[in-house]
Amino acid sequence: MSNSHLSFKRPEADLTILELLALQYPNVDAAIAETARLAAVLTLPKGAVHVISDIHGEDKKLQHVINNASGTLRPLVEEIFSDSMTSQEMEEFLTLTFYPAEVTKRLSQTLVDPAEIKAYAFRMLEPQLELLRYLVSNFSLRLASGVFPAEYRELLLEMLHSPSTERGPEFVGAMLDELVRRDRALHLIHLLGRVIRNLAVDELIIGGDCWDRGPRGDRVMDYLHLQPNVEFIWGNHDVLWLGASLGNEALICTVLRVSLRYRRMGQLDEGYSVPLTPLEHMARTIYADDPAENFMPRGEGMRPAVVVARMQKAAAVMQFKLEGQLIERNPHWDLDHRRLMHRIDHENGTIEIDGNTYELRDTLFPTVDPANPYKLSPEEEKCLARLKHSFLKSQKLHDHMRFMVGHGSMYLRRDECLIFHGCVPSDSDGNFLPLSVDGEMLSGRALYEGIEKVVRRAAVESEQVDLDFLWYLWSGPRSPLFGKDRIATLERDFIADKKPHHESKDAYFNLIHEVDYCDKVLAEFGMATENGLIVNGHVPVKVEKGESPLKRSGKAITIDGAFSEAYGDYGYTLVLEPDRIVLAEHSHFDSVESAIRDGVDIVPKVQDIRIFDAPRQTRDTERGQRIRHRVEMLERLIEAYQTNRLHEKFA
Repeated sequence: MSNSHLSFKRPEADLTILELLALQYPNVDAAIAETARLAAVLTLPKGAVHVISDIHGEDKKLQHVINNASGTLRPLVEEIFSDSMTSQEMEEFLTLTFYPAEVTKRLSQTLVDPAEIKAYAFRMLEPQLELLRYLVSNFSLRLASGVFPAEYRELLLEMLHSPSTERGPEFVGAMLDELVRRDRALHLIHLLGRVIRNLAVDELIIGGDCWDRGPRGDRVMDYLHLQPNVEFIWGNHDVLWLGASLGNEALICTVLRVSLRYRRMGQLDEGYSVPLTPLEHMARTIYADDPAENFMPRGEGMRPAVVVARMQKAAAVMQFKLEGQLIERNPHWDLDHRRLMHRIDHENGTIEIDGNTYELRDTLFPTVDPANPYKLSPEEEKCLARLKHSFLKSQKLHDHMRFMVGHGSMYLRRDECLIFHGCVPSDSDGNFLPLSVDGEMLSGRALYEGIEKVVRRAAVESEQVDLDFLWYLWSGPRSPLFGKDRIATLERDFIADKKPHHESKDAYFNLIHEVDYCDKVLAEFGMATENGLIVNGHVPVKVEKGESPLKRSGKAITIDGAFSEAYGDYGYTLVLEPDRIVLAEHSHFDSVESAIRDGVDIVPKVQDIRIFDAPRQTRDTERGQRIRHRVEMLERLIEAYQTNRLHEKFA
């Protein structure tokens, strides 16, 4: 039996931690070698961080933006190969780099001669390896090789060291011969393309709102799951889907209503195995004679528009009832004025809102009992029970939620940027507004961190009080993820007069134009104020109207560029590079097919937000802070070895 590292002569509490570290570094030399490696890593350029917000289900556009590294891969390839490639060769190589899986799949159907396969692979390998060497040089070898596919890691490391004096073309040629013989040459080209793409972006941060409006939120999550280093900032649409997946009935109806309004049913029935037949049955029976003119869906689809409209109305009425029940059992939110169903005068066809009476443009409520307007009808109860069962039993939906919650948070600090989705609830004087979280009034940073605890707890325990709180995060006036006084869905659906449609934004969205307020927010979250930058999404920048994402203060930027086609079909990526922070503005993307066939690319407009006097190194980042903490622990380990508090081990 081998001796333990731990010396029992002088037991100390912190030796347990050092003993765990000693399993990896069993003696002084091993620990010293690691501290030397980490000291060198701190001098490397910081990795590029890409922040994208408000994707809203646009899976194909997101895929291309990730594949071309938000437009940063093209200029890099052009810089490296401008003297060695023709324009046609450049486009061929870029297409392969952006879509390695799709390109190699097509080639596997057209290239059948082994000699042709080897020639193509040899022609592509040389620039792939040159580009890979450039990218790897900006990372520690351990971190970079961690992105390599495990089965091919040793092979790729060998290839990176060729050609050299001792390793001529025949070295790689011998590898290719074996790969061609085993029908794996194109597979290697595919893997190399994926590695290049993954190394081009050190970290991908999603600034909230992966679902709704666009066609396939499920495919958005599928693609993000493939990325090697992704973090989420939760948005209100994300907690909407999280709450629905956990059985919050009001949020289930909201997800259904929004999906039907934009004809995005595929993500539910095909993507998450949530069939809409119970709702369609209600539309064809209870709402069979309802014209539902104000609920006509956007876009085209297989189901008749009037059926989808009736389904949407049925979901909306259930939503309004369930929201009323939810508000009633949470009186501390002071939202009784948003319980609207009992304010309908069915005899006169009017509704009272905020002391004003408005005429209803739709007075057909076949499931509403005026004497008990918040109670679901028997048909609604049966329909909702079946739908809720499907949400709760969807394995893929729950896998996506675990991924989003496990890799997510309410805010992040990266370099000099404070990143969150919506706002810091504030009054017009810039004072942070409190919200009750677990019975404690919290504001500012404490509010964010309190909310994060509730979200994580809800995802595990699914207690009713926490599920109700997810609804508040979706649309409550002091929710940092929402930032408006109301969500006027019922008003827009049932009232022609536009006055009650208005939703007032939190004062935050005006205050971020002021330097002093921005400094206050940055300081609240522990950020330096001199060069700090507040980054939020949530509110689309009206690009077509000339709005600027950078606020007048120069210290806040909104990166919701209306990524979804339903919102405007633009979009932003904020790129944190070693020497600058840049904003890339994306435009319309046709399709993956056109990108492969015709070389169509989204070439973004680029705007410098910050330019630094000296490029930032890893030591200047959050990763650098973690490395310094690790070095401190290693130094304590070395000291423990040298004082015989821990015993060294040797092979």
